[in-house]
Amino acid sequence: MNPRWSLTGKKALISGATKGIGRATAEELLEFGAEALIIARNAAEVAETVAAWQKRGYQAFGIAADVGKAEDREKIFKEVERLWGKLDILVNNVGTNIRKPAVQYAGEEIDQILSLNLRSAFEMCRLAYPFLAQSGQGSIVNMASVAGLLHLRTGAPYAMSKAAMIQLTRNLAVEWAKDGIRVNAIAPWYIRTPLAEAVLQKPEYLAAILERTPMKRVGEPEEVAALATFLCLPAASYITGQCIAVDGGFVVNGF
Repeated sequence: MNPRWSLTGKKALISGATKGIGRATAEELLEFGAEALIIARNAAEVAETVAAWQKRGYQAFGIAADVGKAEDREKIFKEVERLWGKLDILVNNVGTNIRKPAVQYAGEEIDQILSLNLRSAFEMCRLAYPFLAQSGQGSIVNMASVAGLLHLRTGAPYAMSKAAMIQLTRNLAVEWAKDGIRVNAIAPWYIRTPLAEAVLQKPEYLAAILERTPMKRVGEPEEVAALATFLCLPAASYITGQCIAVDGGFVVNGF
């Protein structure tokens, strides 16, 4: 394989990686030759996922942790140090949402969304920095959303968190370019994931989604994973500070 299109020997850390986009991304990275340490809160799901990949010959590892908690973030990077002592790829995929009108949110609900979606990604980037700098060819992929680019029905706090994540991506891309670290974001539209399942099961809501999507379908986790993996490849070595939508044409669709 052309080394520009290979991740052989690269070390990757992926959060929220037992389901949906996170799992698909981790699997794609593994298929391109990377070693992967996955993070999720459910220990049984982590163990089951890692075991399935190891049976296929992949170099997969896992840790049960909550990236929203400072002590767990420290635990994660102690495991990175124990396993590899370096890091080439960080994928910040964890996120949550509570859908309701802006005036109906309780303070703790706003804090929950902003803390998990934004603050945890910021802190994961900061903890990963010395490991990625050691790599000299580090890549961070932040999983944002089209909700961070324009108005959706997802709710203001979720949109705020994703818009801020996109700006975080731009800031770190410039600040850390001197260290050989590239930072990019992905903005998915509706993808078949557990987080979106509840609304996709509503026929009228699904019809409204498809009406606004030029490709007339919902995306699949693997279609987001493909872009995430590309952004981590040496072939993408001059791409940084970008937010790329995986949306079937949604954000460019006018009347």
